[in-house]
Amino acid sequence: MQIEELYNDALLLLQLLISTPSFSKEENKTANLIESFLQSKNIETNRLLNNIWVTSKYFDADKPTILLNSHHDTVKPNKQYTRDPFKADIEDEKLFGLGSNDAGGCLVSLIVTFIHFYTQQNLKYNLVLAVTAEEEISGKNGIELLLSQLPKIDCAIVGEPTLMNMAVAEKGLLVLDCTAHGKAGHAAREEGDNAIYKAIKDIEWFRTFKFDKVSDLLGPNKMSVTIINAGSQHNVVPGECKFTVDIRVNELYDFDEVVNIIKQNIQAEVAPRSLRLRSTNIELSHPLIIAGLDLNRTYYGSPTTSDKALMNFPALKMGPGDSARSHSADEFIYVDEIRHGIELYIQLLNKVIL
Repeated sequence: MQIEELYNDALLLLQLLISTPSFSKEENKTANLIESFLQSKNIETNRLLNNIWVTSKYFDADKPTILLNSHHDTVKPNKQYTRDPFKADIEDEKLFGLGSNDAGGCLVSLIVTFIHFYTQQNLKYNLVLAVTAEEEISGKNGIELLLSQLPKIDCAIVGEPTLMNMAVAEKGLLVLDCTAHGKAGHAAREEGDNAIYKAIKDIEWFRTFKFDKVSDLLGPNKMSVTIINAGSQHNVVPGECKFTVDIRVNELYDFDEVVNIIKQNIQAEVAPRSLRLRSTNIELSHPLIIAGLDLNRTYYGSPTTSDKALMNFPALKMGPGDSARSHSADEFIYVDEIRHGIELYIQLLNKVIL
């Protein structure tokens, strides 16, 4: 298929998706749309809950496999919208609507890129397309659930808006629930052991501690105490103080290492809320990155987390649109960004799989 035909298909599909609400955990109708679109191209689809996946027509289990992945769920529109978030209008070369930029433009560009290669034979790699749910809430019924159903994946392109530059690393997200323990007592007498004072010492450590390893791509780890809760009434020394720490972890540390360092330095009890959204990176020597560099794409480390964090194989985050527009009021993507995205995805894969 020619680029213009692929672009027209992508644009029409994206307008249909924008017009169909698909909040996280409520993606059934957009899953139906995507499934029907692929079937209209004579592609046999597979489905698990609201996740759709398809494989190359000439899939060969002896060959390595590249996953093309993006999500079809959206956040809810914020209150600053001045337009109908579900009206897919094109004005001044901008396609407006909720999910147009994050990550609708990436999604439809990857879908038609897969279609472009679907019937080609003698490729060096298989392609698998996975259109997944619950990315915006890091849910467990999206890519994490689907990965166990897919063939062995060797690497992936994850469609998120990056201006078609290459996000080769992402900071992981580690959330800790901490509890400082003291002893309750009457505030008027020298009784008790104030848990707030104990927590203050630990919180000061979080504020001032610097991790040794600083990433060239992602900078240092960042720790922020974001919630604190203690006490029941003014005349009772609290015996317990709870606080929450948001930690953004670079690719030079694994979560267990970070948690161990923290436990060695504070008195509070530490309970990781989740260890799923780990930091990731793909080597600059990887064929996908070399191909991108040949196409004059730049690379960088991304401060935002995506489904790439849930993949246990090398993954490149790359797609049309601008991350700065994500979740913003009156979200939009330039229609030329979609056309350019399709062209670059195809050129990138041509260098790797032909």
